[in-house]
Amino acid sequence: MASLEAFADLTSYAPGDSVRIAAVINIEDGWHIQSHTPTFDYLIATEIAFELPAGWPQPDVRYPDHIMWQFGFSEDLLAVYEHEAVIHAGFDLPTDATAGVVDVSAELLYQACDDIQCLPPITAEATVSLEIGATGEPTGHPAFEAAPTAPPRTGQGLSLLAALLPALLGGLILNGMPCVLPIVSLKLFGFAQASGRPRREIVAGALMTTLGILVSFWALAGATLLARSAGQAIGWGIQFQNPVFVTFLALVLTLFSLNVWGLFEINLPHALANRLGGHTHSAHEGHSHSHSHSHSAPAANQQAGGGAGYSGHFFSGVFATLMATPCSAPFLGTAVGFALSQPATTIVFVFTAVGVGLATPYLLLAAMPRATRLLPRPGEWMATLRGVMGFLIAGTTIWLLYVLAAQMDSARLAFLEIGLLSLALFIWLQSRSRKTGLRVFGRAGAVAAAVLVLLLANGATAQSRGPGAAPSGVQVLDWVPWDPVQAETLAAEGRLVFVDVTADWCATCKVNERLVLETDETAELFDRYQVVAMKADWTNRNDDIARYLASFGRYGIPFYALYRPGQEPHVFSELLRGGRLEEAIRNSAGGEAG
Repeated sequence: MASLEAFADLTSYAPGDSVRIAAVINIEDGWHIQSHTPTFDYLIATEIAFELPAGWPQPDVRYPDHIMWQFGFSEDLLAVYEHEAVIHAGFDLPTDATAGVVDVSAELLYQACDDIQCLPPITAEATVSLEIGATGEPTGHPAFEAAPTAPPRTGQGLSLLAALLPALLGGLILNGMPCVLPIVSLKLFGFAQASGRPRREIVAGALMTTLGILVSFWALAGATLLARSAGQAIGWGIQFQNPVFVTFLALVLTLFSLNVWGLFEINLPHALANRLGGHTHSAHEGHSHSHSHSHSAPAANQQAGGGAGYSGHFFSGVFATLMATPCSAPFLGTAVGFALSQPATTIVFVFTAVGVGLATPYLLLAAMPRATRLLPRPGEWMATLRGVMGFLIAGTTIWLLYVLAAQMDSARLAFLEIGLLSLALFIWLQSRSRKTGLRVFGRAGAVAAAVLVLLLANGATAQSRGPGAAPSGVQVLDWVPWDPVQAETLAAEGRLVFVDVTADWCATCKVNERLVLETDETAELFDRYQVVAMKADWTNRNDDIARYLASFGRYGIPFYALYRPGQEPHVFSELLRGGRLEEAIRNSAGGEAG
């Protein structure tokens, strides 16, 4: 299926000279071999190893660019080499190298596929002789005319230790992102109510919230590994492309806001309450309820001084993580992009670091619980503020319904909204009644409404908008459908092309659009330099967009790239700034308007 030959760039070398070796893979017609970076982990990567004399440095190996090929046995395009592929290796001879002829052997491991199947891995070998003495003449072999692959654009040059710091910083910055801010604010508000409680209770609550965050990130890492092993597209926040997941979050947020407003409580069984330290109350944390349902709080809660209980703290950490995943932050894209292209252990370590970053406020509180004394004393003002926080959470639910508008037809969405309204109605009814029968009816109705909502989401099909369709909203720029080939072509012709990969569920994308992109200043800038604006919509699953992001070492959005003549595309930060955008466009255009 494939054979290997190796060639040296010079006829002879002096000690200390630089040596270049070209390993040429000849691939039979009708066959392809997997790339050095195959599309899926279960495919065998093409790898070459050189056997050098003891004391010689290991060569720097550069693999060629692959192509994407459609096989009959796979729905996805696979990264492969065809016909002839040239691997370049280079190293410096030791200054004390002994004169004479040295044989350097190369061993190639590859996996060959035709249109029907992929074969088990195969090994091919070749040997090149290096004559050590004086510097010789170039051999002139055409294999050295093929340029070696440039280093990957983003993140691939990182080491694990170098990736952990941006992961920590990215996770910390997530606390200020619009997706997670209402949940984090409400949690910190709960700790403010705990200012007069024992130190042990404050520390335990903060640590349980941290545990909820970390367990959630470990679950995300596990789900990512399972999806990757199954050949599925992976990325940060892609679960928001699933209407069932989005509906589940909308359902939970509706319950969360009703809980914050005091319409119902979640009490644990007595045995479990004892295991959790006697905490069984809901997220009200000291909030007084109406007489109609105050009898439901068990005595154990009174002994503990109220509070959400350790389970409440844990699940608030879980929910904060779920709400953080559609957001991307500075440093986060680089760290996650690096992790998702690495082995399983690296993914777990980087995801853990992001979780630690997100949990930093709670870890600081656990280390300094007396800091709660600096906060205002609990009082009636907190009940008012809690109500305001409930409205902020309800507003997040409206945002999720906006996301669902791109994932299901309008009639189904209308029934889903009626289901959420019915859920709120049944919970309100049971909270207003003292009669056991009516309370049971209200709870049963709430459960039925929740099941109906999830069933409606489960049968939804994504609306066909195409990868280049722009999400709905005010459009100031004249966007054209995303086409990466066209972007490369226009750049080669001397045009500037700005690519925006966005989604309705990406809150950071929407902030960037309102503050930077969809403004008169940016429209005038694009018009002045004749910038072509391309938009890719990743609201629903699209593997082409996922592979496009991965080619830049990115696995999440927002993503912005500026294609420019004669240069690699310029990739912007997740938080777009008007000044940086103008500077990049002006420099790429040579400072002259078109």
